Amino acid sequence: MSLAPRLDLRQSQSLVMTPQLQQAIKLLTLSNLEIEAFIGDALESNPLLELGETPQAERGAERGEGGDSDVPETPREEREADALIAEGAGQSDAPTDLASAALEIDRDTGDGSWGAADGSGGGEDEGFGLEQSTAAGISLSEHLHAQVGAAASDEREIFIARAIVDRLDEAGYLAEPLTEIAAALGVPLAEAERALALVQTLDPAGVGARDLAECLAIQAREADRYDPCMARLIDHLDLVARGEVARLRKLCEVDQEELVEMLAELRAYDPRPGLAFGTREDGAIAPDILIDRSPDGTWRIALNEATLPRLVVNRPYLVTLRDGCRDRDSRSWLKDKLEDARWLIRALDQRQKTILAVASEIVTQQEGFFLHGVSHLRPLTLKQVAEKIEMHESTVSRVTSNKFLHCPRGTFDLKYFFTSGVGGGEDGEGASAEAVKARIKALTDAEDAKAILSDDKLVDLLKAEGFDIARRTVAKYREAMGIGSSVQRRRAKKLAAIG
Repeated sequence: MSLAPRLDLRQSQSLVMTPQLQQAIKLLTLSNLEIEAFIGDALESNPLLELGETPQAERGAERGEGGDSDVPETPREEREADALIAEGAGQSDAPTDLASAALEIDRDTGDGSWGAADGSGGGEDEGFGLEQSTAAGISLSEHLHAQVGAAASDEREIFIARAIVDRLDEAGYLAEPLTEIAAALGVPLAEAERALALVQTLDPAGVGARDLAECLAIQAREADRYDPCMARLIDHLDLVARGEVARLRKLCEVDQEELVEMLAELRAYDPRPGLAFGTREDGAIAPDILIDRSPDGTWRIALNEATLPRLVVNRPYLVTLRDGCRDRDSRSWLKDKLEDARWLIRALDQRQKTILAVASEIVTQQEGFFLHGVSHLRPLTLKQVAEKIEMHESTVSRVTSNKFLHCPRGTFDLKYFFTSGVGGGEDGEGASAEAVKARIKALTDAEDAKAILSDDKLVDLLKAEGFDIARRTVAKYREAMGIGSSVQRRRAKKLAAIG
């Protein structure tokens, strides 16, 4: 065997992901708001790109006003991709009406009403959406800082009070020990205590508290209800949580009627006053997909154009640059920019088509949910959707990441519709885990204070309704939803009954 160096030529084949393919895959995982930021970067780096026209719905309204609405327009999906690029059309022009027979409403049920478009779909399953409302326009810290200057007596007190405000958590509590704050600021503990007392006088009442009892006490003082009886009640919140009414009456030295009034007053206080204000990072969820039901019973599925900018090729500028390119390097640069622009438009177009395909299949598979609520949610996997739309499972996974769907029942993460099946039913596919959770919540909410349902009883009731699941599964789902045990619920309902 020769040990001398030599050159060999070998031929091999391999699959390599091009940068364009990697970018296209990345686009699938981005939400519409992230796509908007991505498009902003593309506009800065490629002079041939620009934002397109107004959404098609607005153009349609303008045509109606202009009297040109009688001229039929060729559907976008029937034209060549290059023609679309030349016109600067975005994928938001993709068809949004799905009239498939599989999506027809079941008229035998007689359920023709879906609720208002604000998410009040009605029915037993309200409240499971992910709709989020933004809090106040300013943060808690900004709200408190605006009050400190007027409430403090001198600059030193203002300085310490502002330092305390900066250390409050989002709920308005001071978690850091006051001794450590005083040491960090280099001030006597007495001055730090006076500054903390000043912070506790600010709006909203209860901020600056170091624990729940102090937070409620501050609010009771603000309402002029902090008498010795209320003080003892607040000092024994553990007895309130356990529902030990007899001991509370003895400790507070009040009768049943007075205790009921005190408990009602206590419930009216806000245990986390700081949450009434937002933070700069918080924001409302912007849905990527909009779903509605037309009068004829078909589903309308559209991309949210409000968060989806439209890219076009700036053809007049392209012609101007082409006429001015005299050397080979300039022509090569212009060609590369044009190819990049066309590729990006095609990639965005394909992304929107893929999202619509996945969303339409979700509507097909989970039509019962959209009609009747979470109790009709079916078990569904990524693989099932991938097989139906003839795509890879990983593609469906990317499409459903960071995407939200808005329907009359609320706003939901696309991942919400993919749930495992539990308890084999008559059809053999079982029930959705979310449907089981919804039924457990409904049963526990409706139970009587004198007949609290144990986990074993919940299992029996669920089995009678066709949910064949184990007791440990019921306990797991109950704890995941924050529903207490039968003992805890009995105490809570007993306490609520006397109030």
